[in-house]
Amino acid sequence: MSMTAGSRPDGTRPSVAVEEPTGAVATAAAKDRVPRRTSKAAKAGKVPWRIRLRRDRALILMTLPVIVLILLFNYVPLLGNVIAFQDYDPYVSSNGITAIFHSPWVGVEQFSRMLDDPLFWSAVKNTIMLFVLQLVLFFPVPIVLALVINSVIRPRVRAVAQAIMYLPHFFSWVLVVTVFQQILGGAGIIAQTLAKHGWSGFDLMTNADVFKYLVIGQAVWKDAGWGIIVFLAALSAVSTDLYEAAAMDGAGRWRRMWHVTLPALRPVIALLLVLRVGDALSVGFEQFLLQRDAVGTRAAEVLDTYVWSVGIKYGDFSYAAAVGLVKGAIGVCLVLGANKVAHLLGEQGVYKK
Repeated sequence: MSMTAGSRPDGTRPSVAVEEPTGAVATAAAKDRVPRRTSKAAKAGKVPWRIRLRRDRALILMTLPVIVLILLFNYVPLLGNVIAFQDYDPYVSSNGITAIFHSPWVGVEQFSRMLDDPLFWSAVKNTIMLFVLQLVLFFPVPIVLALVINSVIRPRVRAVAQAIMYLPHFFSWVLVVTVFQQILGGAGIIAQTLAKHGWSGFDLMTNADVFKYLVIGQAVWKDAGWGIIVFLAALSAVSTDLYEAAAMDGAGRWRRMWHVTLPALRPVIALLLVLRVGDALSVGFEQFLLQRDAVGTRAAEVLDTYVWSVGIKYGDFSYAAAVGLVKGAIGVCLVLGANKVAHLLGEQGVYKK
């Protein structure tokens, strides 16, 4: 009977003694069993900021000029709001900047004066009224136009309609007011046509009672077409499979619009609504300034034109700065409040929670 090497006569192999690991080997094995420490950023799946800085240095360098311009023209001028607490006089020094350090401090005197000013409250009343009208009569128009444009099947017809709607946005307010003057003014087309038939005295451009509706109509004609761009971009991201599935389930055009299109627009509508509410006290400047003398300050005076009138026209810079500061503070509060409401309704708003 043949036997293999190292085997016993009965065919079994002898047991081999297992060598005990040395101290160095045991230590190395223990280190392998100990979990390695990882940074919080690695645990969270985030890239460390140093790596991101090296990776995105080209993009950062591209944005630096924009950041510098924003700081220079948007944030540095905020320091000038200090004159709201002074009796600022630009002529007490050689230039307006050093005059800030030589003007006397008056505390909250300008704000107390503002609360007792009936012209200020008249401007606030007109501003709030026009904001409500813009929110009700102007804000839904771009949404409706976007739905109409989106329902047009032929691309050429859609492109022509969009171009016609976009065009008035590039007109200045001077041109827009002039066009309305030539149509609705006392010497306009409608007034001349009515005069030929024995009707005289038609002039909507100087009628203070209808002025608030007139400016809403001007804003709709000028900017409603431009406002549909954001909504059309949101609609383009909606999958056509959703419309096909809804159609297979028997949903008509109105049901598809209600259950597919409008839910897709909800986040965009919420975002723009928050921004519009935050800009509630800024209903326009140039549009009202151009028509202020025609209808009178009782109907056309808003906060922006009031600040211009007090500060630039009459040189009361401290009082104008106080009004502008209050306007800005209220705007920030409105943005935060509207954004909180958007979060409660389940929308993202301007920023996430």
